[in-house]
Amino acid sequence: MITLDQLKEVEERTAALKRYLDIDSKKIEVEEEELRTHVADFWDDRDKAELQMRKIKELHFWIDSYTALEKQAEELRLAFDFVKEELVTEEEVEAQYAEVIKEIEKLELRNMLRREEDKLGVVLKINSGAGGTESQDWASMLMRLYLRYAERHGYKTSIAQLLDGDEAGIKSVTINIEGDYAYGFLKSENGVHRLVRVSPYNAQGKRMTSFASVFVTPLVDDTIEINVEQARISWDTFRSGGAGGQNVNKVESGVRLRYQYKDPYTGEEEEILIENTETRDQPKNKENALRHLRSILYEKEMNHRLEEQAKIEAGKKKIEWGSQIRSYVFDDRRVKDHRTNYQTSDVNGVMDGEIDEFIKAYLMEFAATAEN
Repeated sequence: MITLDQLKEVEERTAALKRYLDIDSKKIEVEEEELRTHVADFWDDRDKAELQMRKIKELHFWIDSYTALEKQAEELRLAFDFVKEELVTEEEVEAQYAEVIKEIEKLELRNMLRREEDKLGVVLKINSGAGGTESQDWASMLMRLYLRYAERHGYKTSIAQLLDGDEAGIKSVTINIEGDYAYGFLKSENGVHRLVRVSPYNAQGKRMTSFASVFVTPLVDDTIEINVEQARISWDTFRSGGAGGQNVNKVESGVRLRYQYKDPYTGEEEEILIENTETRDQPKNKENALRHLRSILYEKEMNHRLEEQAKIEAGKKKIEWGSQIRSYVFDDRRVKDHRTNYQTSDVNGVMDGEIDEFIKAYLMEFAATAEN
């Protein structure tokens, strides 16, 4: 049976969320924004109209989520009182309490994602490290992990580019993950991931260590304005093959985009190279490659514009071999994040995409820093 202190904590956290989320102001704001949709020519500019509808949808999310939580907290208070009259059981109250806490934590976590880019989708790229087949197999295991995570959360995924390993696994993969706040949650995965296990590819059955890097970039949509200089773009085409190709090398549907980027702040130049073999339609692949380019350019601008980003990066490991953010030790049944020290023994669950607790621990520790 829950205690009175636990009940009071629920009520205090619920009240605090109402203040943090400024629910009363959001209710006024959503009424004003909905009035704008009632004008006769509202849908004449479809892009502008859809942006307005997304804004309203987001406001409703916060209002509806908080209203539902407030109702749950009130019902918990009633259930707590009804136990004395034996109208509900202690087990029912405990189950209600667990559900309310779950919803509070979900809203508290979402409230930490306040940056403009947090609500976007994500481009997630995995590269295998040195070590041949073992590290390439590890990269493919990470690919499955993130695809399963996306599936669990109802996100849409597509493989933009995939390079198979020499014997097994993959050398690299680029995954587009689309859904509300996908970047906000998955930005915690940026870094080097270390695997320690008895390798099935080692004849002596030795314990081996492998690395793979995960790069996370916001997937920009049409609401984000990015300046792409067409004169700096060049294209190559090639025949898609292997996983994802399936057109038996008959058509040059694969595209390779080269962009000669010049940093407007430092003057430094670099070539951005993007390949896309997502579909059999070359124009569609070009469109997808351009979208990926816009995401990269957006991230570069974002890093310049948000100076406080450096405060977060100071707490992260540099992305290089031997400076991993997380270790997956299979035979010890342990996965540990070295930034937050959060760890779990549920290795199978983690490899099946259950990484929410790692993400939560990261946001709890670093989101506050991001707002300073």
